[in-house]
Amino acid sequence: MKSSGETTRSGAEPPEVELVQRAARGDSGALSILYDRFSGMLLGLATKILGDPADAEDVLQEVFVQVWKQAGRYQSSRSSVSTWLVLITRSRAIDRLRSRNVKLRTTTEARRENLNPHTSPEGMRTVILKERRKRLGEELANLPPEQRDVLEMAYYKGMTQREVAQATGIPLGTVKTRTLLAMKKLRSALESEIEELL
Repeated sequence: MKSSGETTRSGAEPPEVELVQRAARGDSGALSILYDRFSGMLLGLATKILGDPADAEDVLQEVFVQVWKQAGRYQSSRSSVSTWLVLITRSRAIDRLRSRNVKLRTTTEARRENLNPHTSPEGMRTVILKERRKRLGEELANLPPEQRDVLEMAYYKGMTQREVAQATGIPLGTVKTRTLLAMKKLRSALESEIEELL
C-alpha cells in the first residue's frame, strides 16, 4: 500500500481515479487528498442547496464517510471522480433538505394538534436531548483516543480542523482523516437512534 503522502514519479498529485482506488484499499491518506482537492467545491454546492453552512458542513462529512465506505463501487467508466462526488453531495444535501422540511411540518402539526395542554413540548425535548447526549457520550468513549480527541475539540470547543491541527501539532490531513473515521463509527453505532428521529 502506498503511503499517505505518496505522489506520482513526476512529483504531481496522484490521478483522481487512483486516489479512489487507494481509498477503496483502506488508504486514509488518499481520502485526505481527495478531501483537500474537492471539499471546497462540494461545500459550496451543499451550501447552495441547503442555504445553511452548518448543515452543509455536516453533509460534507457524510459525503466523505460514504466515499470511504463505498470507494470500491466507483466505476471510472461511468463518470469522472468529480462528477461522482458531486452526485453524492447533491443526493445527501437533498435528503437532508427533505428531512428538515418533514421535521418542520411534523413539529408544526404536532403543536397544532396537541390534545393535552398540560404536556410540555419543551419538557419532552429536554428528555430526548439528555438521552441523545448520554448515548453520544457512551459511543465517544468507545472511540480510539486520537479520534475522540479531535471530535471533542471540534464539537465541544468549537474549533475548526485547522485550529485542532495547530493546537495539537498533528498534520491537517491526519486531523481530517481521524474526524472522518470517527464520524463513520459514530454514525454506524447510532444508526438506530438516527432512524428513529427521521
